[in-house]
Amino acid sequence: MSVQPRLLPWNGTNGQPCYLVPGEEGTGHVSKLADEMEAFHLRMATELLGHALDLLGNPKAEVEELRFLSNRMVEALRDVLRIAESRGLRLDPSKGDEDAGRDQGSEAGG
Repeated sequence: MSVQPRLLPWNGTNGQPCYLVPGEEGTGHVSKLADEMEAFHLRMATELLGHALDLLGNPKAEVEELRFLSNRMVEALRDVLRIAESRGLRLDPSKGDEDAGRDQGSEAGG
């Protein structure tokens, strides 16, 4: 039985993506830790979105505040996209290769 590797929500020591080949149950220690980290990232993104709505609605917001917010939003978006990629690959492993090829073709002007 082939098991689809799981993209973990953290990078390795050289900044490379980390993958886990889970057991049949998918309930090991590293899987649980990854689930907890994903939940944390999603909660933080939700809280940041609320803060962003408040700050962007303030006409007196300082440039430094907006720059700080923008940087945190980029980090949160990166985390959420990684979670979406990981979960999407686990839903339908065959879709990952098809989507990657389609994305590369559109970037090349095709």
